[in-house]
Amino acid sequence: MDRRAQNDSEGAPPSMARTSLLRDLPTTARGRRTRAALIEAGRRVFERLGYLDARLIDITREANCSAGTFYTYFAGKEEILAAILEHAQEDMMHPGMPHVTGTDDPASIIEAANLAYFRAYARNAKLMALLEQVAQIDPEFATLRQDRADAFIRRNARGIAELQQRGLADPELDPMLTSRALSGMVSRLAYNYFVTGDGRLDGVAMSMTEVVRTVSRLWANALRLA
Repeated sequence: MDRRAQNDSEGAPPSMARTSLLRDLPTTARGRRTRAALIEAGRRVFERLGYLDARLIDITREANCSAGTFYTYFAGKEEILAAILEHAQEDMMHPGMPHVTGTDDPASIIEAANLAYFRAYARNAKLMALLEQVAQIDPEFATLRQDRADAFIRRNARGIAELQQRGLADPELDPMLTSRALSGMVSRLAYNYFVTGDGRLDGVAMSMTEVVRTVSRLWANALRLA
């Protein structure tokens, strides 16, 4: 079974990092600390300057280390970006709509999931902006990013189908199409709110709570939750 099929069958979203670029972790504690410091410095530099304008010397200065030290752990910008994504990806996106048990209120579960997603987005807004830039210039990364998004869409579709089977959601909706539409709405709104709007939508300041409640109500209304 290939990696993509295995990830999907196990429910784990695929990595956005190019795993072929990831080296084995250093064997010493000092080496692991140095590598971690470079990853943190690289993320700060990429978020501040952008991927295209960032130079290796900017990263080494940020990490207060030599170029030789950098090349001990990474061959260049592509490798350190892969390490940054591997390190941060579990916090970048919430896994989607959780399983709803018989005693759960589906609308409340959806709102809790959306809140977790928006909180994670808030923590990683600068990195999400960086990923948008990299996806525009790197087709392979764009494909990896879309694969990860599709994994969440499939997971949400399974949740919608389960609600339909239990008679709680509109049975006439196509689960995959509905999930793609609703998931896309939430992700694009998060990008507009945190990245381009800096806490504003259409120039109007809004609380995250208000935004989450609105998108969650749209989810519930779209599914016609009983």
